Parts: sequence; structure tokens; C-alpha cells
Amino acid sequence: MIKKNVFLSALVLVLFGLTLTSCWDEENPTTVPSTTMFTATLNGANEKPTSTTSPATGMFMGSLNETTRVLSYTVTYSGFPASTTVIGAHLHRVIPNDAAGVNGVNPTPEIPFTTLTSPITGTTPALSAARVDSMKRGFYYANIHTNNYPSGAIRGNVTVR
Repeated sequence: MIKKNVFLSALVLVLFGLTLTSCWDEENPTTVPSTTMFTATLNGANEKPTSTTSPATGMFMGSLNETTRVLSYTVTYSGFPASTTVIGAHLHRVIPNDAAGVNGVNPTPEIPFTTLTSPITGTTPALSAARVDSMKRGFYYANIHTNNYPSGAIRGNVTVR
């Protein structure tokens, strides 16, 4: 009698387990994309090779979808004098805290921002794996150029948040 009860209990457990696993939808799993968040604080003291006395400050916030390698970003800034015109805003790749690669009034940016008016919001095309790696390693900075500081008014190193 005990053997029969043990056998029936085991059979019920096996059938219950088969029922549960047959409900699993492996063909259409729901995946949640992994994201990496980035931030940068922009100010005149961060400008290279020479800091500026610009009273403005700003913030870069980015969200990288690891699956698609698309970066969505928002850049805000304030504090420029009324006579200031923003003439450029973008991300550059460079060694952190170094001026290498900055070679003029408006050097070629790696990731140009879509507009110049705060708040700046945008989305990049899919970034290369090398760009994603460089961004995660801190090799990018956000820069805003103005008529008063054409080589860069405020800058901030982009880091993983």
C-alpha cells in the first residue's frame, strides 16, 4: 500500500512538472534590453587646453541600449550671458582630461547633437562596438561652443553613471 501511494505521488509530480514545462514559451521569450547610463557635468573649468571663465554650466545624460547600441541623450545648459550664441554642441572622443584631437574652432565631432538650444535631445544611429567601448572607458566628452568661446565654452567628461 505504501509503495502504491509513493508511486502515485511520484506520478502526479511528474505529470505536474510536464504540464508546467509545456506552458513555457521558449520560441518567443521576452527580453529586456540592457542599458548603460552616462553622465557629464559641463563647465568652463573643464575646458582644455585652457579653462574658460564662462559662467554657464550644463549636464549631459545618456542612455545606451546595449542590444541596439543606440544612444539616447539629453543635454541641458544655462547661465550664458544674453549676448552669447551657441555655435556648436557635440561629443568628442579623446583621452580624458587631455586636449588631444581638439584642433580648431569647430573640430570634427564624433557625435554631433541634433540641435543647439537647451534642452538638446536626440538619438544616435547604432554606434560601433569600438565607440561603445571607448564611451564606457571614459574616452568621450561633451562640449558646447559659443561665439565668445569658439574653441569651447563648457565641457564635461562622459562617464558611466
